[in-house]
Amino acid sequence: MMVFLGLLASFLSFLYVIAPSIRKFFAGGVCRTDVQLPGKVVVITGANTGIGKETARELARRGARVYIACRDVLKGESAASEIRADTKNSQVLVRKLDLSDTKSIRAFAEGFLAEEKQLHILINNAGVMMCPYSKTADGFETHLGVNHLVRRSILSPLSQISQGSLSTLQSSMLALLAGHFLLTHLLLERLKESAPARVVNLSSVVHIAGKIRFHDLQGEKRYSRGFAYCHSKLANVLFTRELAKKLQGTGVTTYSVHPGIVRSELVRHSFLMCLLWRLFSPFLKSAREGAQTSLHCALAEGLEPQSGKYFSDCKKAWVSPRARNNKTAERLWAVSCELLGIQWK
Repeated sequence: MMVFLGLLASFLSFLYVIAPSIRKFFAGGVCRTDVQLPGKVVVITGANTGIGKETARELARRGARVYIACRDVLKGESAASEIRADTKNSQVLVRKLDLSDTKSIRAFAEGFLAEEKQLHILINNAGVMMCPYSKTADGFETHLGVNHLVRRSILSPLSQISQGSLSTLQSSMLALLAGHFLLTHLLLERLKESAPARVVNLSSVVHIAGKIRFHDLQGEKRYSRGFAYCHSKLANVLFTRELAKKLQGTGVTTYSVHPGIVRSELVRHSFLMCLLWRLFSPFLKSAREGAQTSLHCALAEGLEPQSGKYFSDCKKAWVSPRARNNKTAERLWAVSCELLGIQWK
């Protein structure tokens, strides 16, 4: 046993010694475009911390008018103040947006549309991970509602939807997907008016383990916080794929992104993940490194033909067969619209 522990300690010590080289290897791609953004308007959800904050910093550095849309306005103002000082760009603004509440989403959209006549880049960055089972203010399981849908009044139409049509969405997908689905819907006409414009949706490589379970949309029959997150990330990829089809010819393009394994607050709901993140932190991407693929998809020239595709390390990446299923994407879209009580033009 002592020999084993000694070998383990030696191995871990060796890993930490070579950690900088390993981190450099796993740091991933870098957004290399020198595109500048004076006069351009950007909205980034959840940009008060982590990847979103670093994305906002870089876009502000390039001269954009950047809206940090977040739930915690105080943290948002702190982040904006830091970015303004760092970039010398005073046009970094904070607006209240709680993606778990459709009233907040609609209020944000209404305020933004009254304030701005253009929107060139929308980055759906905010999200939650590994939440214990809970529901949003609108009755959706937290992951799915925050990342995708959201709305209590949707629960009445829910009873009218066939059991089969609900089988692939899980409750935890519902909150995450609903929020960004509704936000994109509300801002879409302004994006079209400002074309060329782009929508970037943060997803994850864990979409591979996801499955759209239409029969248990709210995760009330069976709930796993880990798989709920995977399901929501698959839904992000499918949403991007279907959105690209509906945006053909409008001048608005869309991309889903895997930022990599990043040191961030995303794992705060899981003690085990927090422990693993601390243990392996020398090997994880920084928030700045994690922001590179989002920046690439928001800025890179000539990316329009790749609309609807999934990117990792600043290049198009492989997606699971489930993420390429057009019928599932169409069905997810239809159910999302019905749950939210909206119609896409």
